[in-house]
Formats: sequence, C-alpha cells, structure tokens
Amino acid sequence: MPNRLSGEKSPYLLQHANNPVDWYAWGPEAFEKARLENKPIFLSIGYSTCHWCHVMERESFESEQIAKVLNNFFVPIKVDREERPDVDRIYMMFVQATTGGGGWPMSVWLTPDLKPFYGGTYFPPDNRYGRPSFGAILEHIAGVWRDDLVKVLESGESTLLQLRGFASVTGKPGQITDEIYTGLYSHFRRSFDTTNGGFGSSPKFPRPVALNFLFRWFARTKNEEARDMTLATLRAMADGGMYDQLGGGFHRYSVDERWFVPHFEKMLYDQGQLVVSYLEAFQITGDQHFATIARETLEYVLRDMTSPEGAFYSAEDADSVIDPANPHEKGEGAYYVWKQTEIDGALGQPQASAFNEHFGVEPQGNVRDDPHGEFPGKNILFVNAEVPASLDDSKKKMLALRAFHVRPYLDDKRLTAWNGLMISAFALAAQCLGDDKFRVAAERAAAFFRDRMFNPETKTLLRRFRDGEAGIPGFLDDYAFFATALIDLYEATFDFRHIQFGEQLASRLIELFEDSVDGGFFASADGDSSLILRVKEDYDGAEPSGNSMAILALFRLAAYTGRKDFQQSAERALGAFAHRMQAGSPGMPQMVVAALWAAQAPRQIVLAGADVMPLANVVWKQFQPVRTIFALHDAQSIAYWTRLHPELSGMHPIEGKPTAFVCQNFSCQLPVTGPAELEASLQ
Repeated sequence: MPNRLSGEKSPYLLQHANNPVDWYAWGPEAFEKARLENKPIFLSIGYSTCHWCHVMERESFESEQIAKVLNNFFVPIKVDREERPDVDRIYMMFVQATTGGGGWPMSVWLTPDLKPFYGGTYFPPDNRYGRPSFGAILEHIAGVWRDDLVKVLESGESTLLQLRGFASVTGKPGQITDEIYTGLYSHFRRSFDTTNGGFGSSPKFPRPVALNFLFRWFARTKNEEARDMTLATLRAMADGGMYDQLGGGFHRYSVDERWFVPHFEKMLYDQGQLVVSYLEAFQITGDQHFATIARETLEYVLRDMTSPEGAFYSAEDADSVIDPANPHEKGEGAYYVWKQTEIDGALGQPQASAFNEHFGVEPQGNVRDDPHGEFPGKNILFVNAEVPASLDDSKKKMLALRAFHVRPYLDDKRLTAWNGLMISAFALAAQCLGDDKFRVAAERAAAFFRDRMFNPETKTLLRRFRDGEAGIPGFLDDYAFFATALIDLYEATFDFRHIQFGEQLASRLIELFEDSVDGGFFASADGDSSLILRVKEDYDGAEPSGNSMAILALFRLAAYTGRKDFQQSAERALGAFAHRMQAGSPGMPQMVVAALWAAQAPRQIVLAGADVMPLANVVWKQFQPVRTIFALHDAQSIAYWTRLHPELSGMHPIEGKPTAFVCQNFSCQLPVTGPAELEASLQ
C-alpha cells in the first residue's frame, strides 16, 4: 500500500511512496504526532539521483523488519534536500560538526521539538565498512530514548546552542584586504595537481567556483600560473571519463585523481557552471576546443534536460538498468559503459580501431581498479590518444546505439536557482559563440520562471515546479541565482526589461533575507517555525553560496541601476563575512570573486546606435569580468538608461555610425566607431 508520500510532488519522496516505512513529509502533521506520542523523529534527507540513497532504500527502507522498528519507535520523515535546502542545511551542519563529515543519504534523529541529538549518513543493513548496522542503531536509540530521556533532551538543547554559535555571523565588520586574495591563490597553487589537473587528490570534484576565482585573479594581476592551472584542469576534465564523450555534459565527480572513473549522475548545476568556465577559457585563449566542450554540453542540456515549455530539469541518475530484459537489476554507469565487442560490431573496421584507440577501449575493459566489480569487461570512454581520422561519424553511430540502452532516471522537477545557473550559461554562450538558439533557450527559460514562478503582486518567487504545480517559497539562492541570470541575459540581448525584473527580485531579496543589524543574508525567510535556526550560508561548494551570489548580483545591479541601497547591502554583507574570508577563504572563492568586483570600479562600455551588434560582438568575445554594458539602441533604451544615468545623455552615434564609449566611472576614452578600434581600446 502506498504511504503518505504518494501525494507529494518531489521525485525523491515519490521514490519512497511504496516503502513499508510509514513516512511523513516535513510538516506539522509529523511534528504533532511526535509531540503527542513523545517519540523521536527519524529524519532521512536525500535526493532522487543519489546512488547511496537508492542503496539504503533497497537495503533498509524496503525491509519489513526495519520498517516495523521505525514505525513503532520513531516518527519517520523524508525530505528532498533539493526542495528544502533550508532543512538540509541545518541538519547537515549538525552531522558535520558531530561526525567530521557529511553527505547523502543523511540520517538524523531529532527530539519532537526538532533538536538533533544523533546523526550520520549512510548506514548499512549489517556491520560493514566500519559502520554499525542501521537496525542496531535504531534499537540503541530507541532504548536510550526510553531509559535516559532527560539526557537526550539535554543533549538536544546543548546541540542547538552550539549550532547557533556555528551559524552566527555577528560582530564588528572586517576589512577586505589583499591577503584574502593572495591567500586564496596560494591555497590553490599549493593544492594543484600538476600531473592530472584539479586540486587535491581523489575523489575530485570540478568545483567551478574555484575556477571562477582563478580566472578573475589572472584578469586582475596577469598571473599566468592562475590562468594555466585553470586551463589545465578544464582540459583534463574534458578528456576524462567524467565528461560524456559521446553525448556531452559532465558527470558529478571523479572517484580517482585523473578524472577517469566518474560518479555518473549528471546535475544541472554542474552543467551550467562548467559551461561558463569553458566559455571563459575560450574568451581568454581563443582555443576552439573549449568552445566545443561548452557547445556539446549545451546541446546535451537542450536535448535531454529541457522541458517542453523551456525550463531545465534537475538531474539524471547515476544508476540505470544493465539489461533491458531484467529491469530490476541496475548498476552505476550502465548507460554509459561499453564492451569492445559492442563497439566493433557497431562501427566495423577500420573505424572501430580508430575509435578504440582514441577513447582507450580495451578487449577486457579499461577499468582496472574496480573494487566493487561494477564495470566487469566494460570500458569508460576517455581521450587516450589523438588519431588522424575524424571520429564524428563514429560518435554519431555510437550515440544512436546508446539510445537502445535504458536511460538513467530523470528528475524532472524545475528548480529556480539551478535554472538561474543554466540561463546564465546559455546567455554567455549566446554572446561568445554567436548561435542564436542559445539566446532563445535562455529567454524561454527566463520567461517560464517570470510567468509561472513569480507573483507580481507580492513580488515573491517560488522554488520548484513539477507536474503542473509551482510551489515552495523561494530561498536566498533562488532570488540571487535568478537575479544574476537576468543580468547575464540583459548583457546577451540588451533588453533592459531583464534589468528591471532583476531589480525587483533584488529589492525583495533584501526585504526577505537581509540581516540589517549584522549584515549578510539568511538562507531562508523569517516566519517558518519548523526551522530551529536561520543560517547565513557562506560555503561555496558544488554550488556557490546564496550570500556570494547575492552580494555579486547586488553590486552588478547597483552599477546598472544606480541603486545605492543595493551597493550598501552588498558592502555590509562583505564586511560581515570578511573575518571568515580572512580565516578560511578556500571555502569561499565565489565570495572572494564578489570582493574582487567591489575592489575595482567596473568599466562601462556604452554602445550607441541603431545597429550595435558588430560592436557588441567585440565586447562579448573579451573576458572582462568587471564591466557593464549600456546599449542605447532605440528610443526606449535611451529613455531608460538616461533616466538612471543622466551622464549617458550626451553619448550619441558619431556621423550616424554605431559608436562605442569605453569609460571608467563614466570618464571616457575617445569614442570609436569600428570593431578593430574598439578591440584595441578594450585591451
């Protein structure tokens, strides 16, 4: 019989709708039951494409024996971390503080008033991996709750006080100093893998926020090592198995140090951020290889991750069916790996030999260190050697053959924050690559969220759309990421209405999330009694933090709109986090990017005339991370921008020709009318 989760929209919750566990969704019904029956809450947090979440479900949550213990002694609650990052963030902080690590599935036990007292991640069904069995943990906690309740409640109260201390960002504002920048650069320089690219050892995550900083440090200082470390990392990732060599797009991370064996799930936020990194590499170097990787990734998103109405889906699973005749047997990466005999049969000779040499295919499989036996006799495609023959036709044939494999599960919910990252990528691609379909993709997605996920009366944004329903009030990252996307979309289209909408979102962001006393922004709005504390997130991990993105968006919008309140909120936030940046900037590279913007007066590039596109193309191909573009190309845009910036009113086309004015603080160089002259003036 389906449980309560069968009425939810979250794909992750629906995956557990037929468990024998009597799951509740996060909400008052579950909390009230815990209080009335004086039972501890078992909180399980994960997401739909999480490999170990699937494992724990199969091993434990589908077990009648485990379900009986959970149902009798606990109130079990399931949370989708992608829908409710606010809940996930609080209890992840607890798990990391008490165990030294974190991840998903996350398993946390709470008092009825939602205070955590014990937690971990994946627990096996029996004693293995150096971990106690899940059943033993449940029995132990039930016994402690029964026999030593006072101590458990005291532990929960003490833990909450400690979490408040961890989450607090208060005190005298700090100063942004050059030591923050140089310290962060030195950290990445020390941890750079000179052999394989990337930073640190296995497992290796792409972490685009680090690449963002290094490129911007190069732009400011001309430090070639910062540039070269980043380019080497991007090349290594694109050559490895972490990149889908046939279909485009990046897997989540590499389990080894050389980007070869990936964890095969594909997340939208990775695609969006990495496309930007590859496009910026293209702007810096002019190397078409970087443009090709960006284009292939965007084509993958358009083909496999785009909904009919133009918004972008969230993720594809790592696991998929190994053999269509046995749909219940799944394996990690089954969709993507190959036996050599399959390739030889599909391509014939000599095409197969060239393909196999290029992609490192071996008769017995090329995954030699496979402790779990997941890839017996299989090959992960990676760039092993260059071959003289073109492989385009072979890749098309193999991609067509792969279509007969069972596709991984698609998480088809649309999240505002992640779509913001992807819209930014398409907008930058429209600028760099000159392909209008990328502009259309960005505008369609932005229109969907404006029309379906934004209430113009309350000026509030929603987070999740699925199965025809928009829901969940937006969090800081939804407002910040989407506002950023709108700025990027303006710079790709010169439609100032995107700036107007971004300004609306930024105003509401400040109202809902700013700490006007101590500075910075809370991750969630006030008023949700189910949250035991409000967190100011500052860690730039797989995704940039909401604070980092909000600060940079406010600085950029202040430059466009002239809004001093935006500038002041951003400066207050930087001051609030300055001490943390000084002490631990390796965890905050995107916030350091925001600080770099604040440290430089942005260059203004004013384009005046009916047809500014030839001049715009020159600007778009340049890597200039601290700049604004004002396009005075029709009566409406002239009226809008000159109202906000009266100093623009004297900038007109010269002799009827489209004209560019390159300025700093609106003190301008001599105007130019030709693309070559503009390129020279931007150097």
